Amino acid sequence: MNKKLAAALSGGAVLVLALSGCSDDKGDKVNDWAKTFCDQAQPQIQKRADANQLIISTAADSKPVTIKAADSKAFADIAAADRALAKAVESAGAPPVDNGEKVQQDAIKELNATAVAYEGLKKQVDALDTSNQQKFADGLKVVSENLGKIQNMDQDAVAKLQAGELGQAMAKQPGCQTPSASPKPGAPASPKTDSTPVTKSTASPKP
Repeated sequence: MNKKLAAALSGGAVLVLALSGCSDDKGDKVNDWAKTFCDQAQPQIQKRADANQLIISTAADSKPVTIKAADSKAFADIAAADRALAKAVESAGAPPVDNGEKVQQDAIKELNATAVAYEGLKKQVDALDTSNQQKFADGLKVVSENLGKIQNMDQDAVAKLQAGELGQAMAKQPGCQTPSASPKPGAPASPKTDSTPVTKSTASPKP
C-alpha cells in the first residue's frame, strides 16, 4: 500500500520546476522576481523531495509502525514546506506580469490550503491502528485515496506560478530546478519504484 502513496506523491505535481530549454528574455523585473522567490523556495522544494523519497524508500511490506512513522513525518514535512512556500510567494511580492497580484494571492491561498490538507493526512495516519494488520491496510487505502485528491490542489497552485513568462523565468533559476533527495549518511541506495498498482496481498505490511 505504501507503493500507492509513493506513486501518488511522485506522480503529483510538487513545487519543482524542471530546467526548460532555451527561452526568450522576458525582462529584468520578471527575472528578478523569479530569483527572489526561487532563492527562498529552494530549501522547501528540497524538503518536499526528501519527504517524497521517505515514502518511496519505505518498503510496502514494512511493519505497520514503520510505515506509519514514515508517512506521518513525510506529510508533516510537506505541510511545513507548503506553508513556507506560501510565505516565499508573499515575500516576493506581486510578480510583474498581467494579473500579477491575483496570481500571487491565488498561489498563497492554494499553498496554504494544501498545507492544511496534508496536516489532515498526518492526523489520519497518526490515528491508524498498527496492532491490527487488516485495519491498518484498510486505513492506509483511505489515506492514499485522500492523497490523490490533494495532488489536484497542488497542481492548481503550481500552474499559476508556472504560466507564461513567469514560469519561463523561474525555470532558469537554480533554486527552482528539480532537486534530488538529500542523501542520508550510511543509507543504502533506495530501491527502484514504479506506479504499478499493487494488490493487498503484496502491499500489506508485516504484522
